[in-house]
Amino acid sequence: MTEETQGKTTVSPDVLTTIARLTALQVPGVSRLAPISGGVNRFFKRGANDGVRIETEDNIVYVDLHLVLQQDVNIREVSRNAQQQVARAIQEMVGMDVGRVDVHIEDIDYRDDEAQ
Repeated sequence: MTEETQGKTTVSPDVLTTIARLTALQVPGVSRLAPISGGVNRFFKRGANDGVRIETEDNIVYVDLHLVLQQDVNIREVSRNAQQQVARAIQEMVGMDVGRVDVHIEDIDYRDDEAQ
């Protein structure tokens, strides 16, 4: 093959979901991802329980993250960090543009000893 040989690379939505999920879990203050219930996701088995919904249109990625945060964190700061880090990871790893990353805070994990 020569350097001028061109081909096409296709990225599965599962890859985008995995990148978003693993990146979000590494953000300080994120405890875990919340399952996405009801709505359109009940018809799609893949990704419905991952806490991440990915849509692509015209090579632009749109991400919804459903997060459970740790207690005593700044929700706004953790949300911004999750948005920035997930967008950057997708852009750097697969070269696709990110239209938006919407963060949905579903719950806060409290320690058991304080909840009693």
